[in-house]
Amino acid sequence: MNGSTPATQPTPIIRIEPLTTIEQFDRCVELQEIVWHYDIASMMTQKVFLLAAHIGGQVLGAFDGNTLVGYAMSLPGVRNGHAYLHSHHLAVLADWRNYGVGRRLKLAQRDDALARGFAMMEWTFDPLEIKNAHLNFARLGAISRRYMPNFYGTSVSPLHGGLPTDRIVAEWWLNSDRVTRILAGEQPTMHVTEHVDVPAEIAEWKASDATRARARALQAANQAALQSAFARGLAVIGYERNAHDDGRFLLGVWNEPFVY
Repeated sequence: MNGSTPATQPTPIIRIEPLTTIEQFDRCVELQEIVWHYDIASMMTQKVFLLAAHIGGQVLGAFDGNTLVGYAMSLPGVRNGHAYLHSHHLAVLADWRNYGVGRRLKLAQRDDALARGFAMMEWTFDPLEIKNAHLNFARLGAISRRYMPNFYGTSVSPLHGGLPTDRIVAEWWLNSDRVTRILAGEQPTMHVTEHVDVPAEIAEWKASDATRARARALQAANQAALQSAFARGLAVIGYERNAHDDGRFLLGVWNEPFVY
């Protein structure tokens, strides 16, 4: 599998389909290594993908022709007697990231989850990643009410820049008014009372030894702000990006009665 050469057509024709074979799961492992550059101790083996596919989770692949260019993997979970899906991995090769492949994979996850009677999916993600946050909140309609400091412990992936692996939990209430409105291209009603900012320079700060302390300070400040907001009953109900690619979490009360 080649992770650096895109398909010949300007706009690739992507198809999404379930992955079921060991050979396909081997390709997921290869793609995982290309995207995250994990060491062997941090890698998920093909057996984990196989298990997810056989215990009620999901392993969906995005194909450009015969090339696997992305995948999404989720595991089933239970909280307070309610079943849900936890989306543990979503990976897309770099040359295909500007074609909406990640969003296509998430929507395919939603279709499958609804067909099987799930009301909610969740996943964790780095709150310093502006593009991911914008996709999750502004384009998919997720909300967040939980912050997990250093959730995965020390990471060797260069994507994490040596910082603690802080994560927030995205809750995707699949048939909520907020989600259905956003997916239909409409704007939901939001009463924003606070915001937390992420400057576009954060990626550069994380990548350089000279500025990593600045990234760590921002991470700590935003952790305190988001944890305080969540403790007071607020949720992330939206996200904005400006012309300079700075990000902004929009916080307020989420009025829809969904709680697990």
